[in-house]
Amino acid sequence: MRTLGVPGRSAAVLLAGTIGVLVPLVPALAQTSSDGGYWATPPPAVQGAQPDDGGGHSGIPYTKTKDCVSRDLNNNIVLREKPWGQQYLQIEEAQQLAIAKTGSAGGGQKVAVIDTGVTQHPYFKYPIVSGGDYVDPADGGLLDCDGHGTEVAGIIAANTPASIGFKGVAPDAQIVSIRQSSQNYELKSQTSSAQAPPASSSANPPAGGGGETSGQQTGDDTGSREQGQGAGNTHTLAQAVVRAANLHVGVINMSVDNCRTADGTINSGERELQAAIHYAVSQNVVVVAAAGNTSDTCKQNNQPDPNKPQSIVSPPWFSDDVLSVAAIDDTGSVASFSMNGPWVSVAAPGTKITSLDPSKGTDQLANQVVENDKQQDIQGTSFAAPYVAGLVALVRAQFPTLDARQVMQRIEATAQHPGAPGGHDNYIGYGVVNPVAALTSVVPQEDGIPVAQAKQPALGLPPAANKNWTPIIVALAGTGGGLLVLLITLFVMHTIRRNRTT
Repeated sequence: MRTLGVPGRSAAVLLAGTIGVLVPLVPALAQTSSDGGYWATPPPAVQGAQPDDGGGHSGIPYTKTKDCVSRDLNNNIVLREKPWGQQYLQIEEAQQLAIAKTGSAGGGQKVAVIDTGVTQHPYFKYPIVSGGDYVDPADGGLLDCDGHGTEVAGIIAANTPASIGFKGVAPDAQIVSIRQSSQNYELKSQTSSAQAPPASSSANPPAGGGGETSGQQTGDDTGSREQGQGAGNTHTLAQAVVRAANLHVGVINMSVDNCRTADGTINSGERELQAAIHYAVSQNVVVVAAAGNTSDTCKQNNQPDPNKPQSIVSPPWFSDDVLSVAAIDDTGSVASFSMNGPWVSVAAPGTKITSLDPSKGTDQLANQVVENDKQQDIQGTSFAAPYVAGLVALVRAQFPTLDARQVMQRIEATAQHPGAPGGHDNYIGYGVVNPVAALTSVVPQEDGIPVAQAKQPALGLPPAANKNWTPIIVALAGTGGGLLVLLITLFVMHTIRRNRTT
């Protein structure tokens, strides 16, 4: 994660953060697929390959090295307006439908936020549940030094007063916080780092123009991590997913990604994460993940062959078990930073974000972050994902008999499909989510009705309209015959007359 604000200053202006980046430093497994490697499609998940949840902590010794995010009191603006994304998705209309049907907007749903922790804020309806802390167990996941996790959680479940325009998607849901990463922490010492399991580092190169970034960096399995790279790795991310599943939440939101150069392989850290996600779905948990953002080290997948991407982003890569969320901007177009790929499931707003201020002890909102003494809007696929996680909570509350895969299917089926074969492309997947449709539409598969199949329309011109000449020929023949008889008759009569004259 990128640090929010400047240490030692009142930094996090109205907030924000960026997508976490986990970079594996583990050996790749042998290629076994017939096409020479794993590219757009990973191999099947290996059942039982997930790690245990570690009891909610990692055992890796981290120490806090930077001040936690704080509010810039020089820019203490009270935010009242509704964010464009909330209006674009008609969130309030969907909430009214949910309340009319169930009496609440996501009531009874627990959403695990695997992120940088979530700070308790007055605008959450329920206290944040401590789900685990893989950075510092003493905090129990209830301290958000980076500011990222609180913003994500706010988009999911903020329950603001009527005087404030911003609302969480499912304000009656409860957040379960699992802190898994932070850029404000480092390994205590190089010697202590040898205790860390083989995994990845959290590297996040600064992005131009502000907003969230994803970075990648590869290396051999050294059994340790370098200092100064922050807390969190793919192993602890897999543990956190298993932890959330064991806590029986209904939804997991992961706004943290690992981006690396595609080379046709899958490494052991990714294997663990894939298996952990598959395990969560088998426990009836819907897993939502940010699609990732481009950066200097995470190249956009715009290569000629879409089935052979140049960058692999996980967890989104494991799209059989994940709702991978791309970002759109306020024009309705795909956000310039949003990673493309065959694994993209759906899209949601990811720019000009407003959410809860993560600064401890505040009751305000935030819509900007200060980085390098510059104010920047909050943006990134990190903040598109929680729109979908909140929608999952609404759907699960209204359709309690649907299992995790059916919920995923309903959200994909009711999205605003792009004009592409099969209604899916590499930019927005099955389309921008449609909360109202997700709560009201009839999905044929849920009733055992086969999905309508596209049919190829008939091509080419209709058969030539060849004229039937037979009647004309018969008519002409008859006419010709009649004329011939008439001529003969006239000739005979003329001859008889001549004979009489002579």
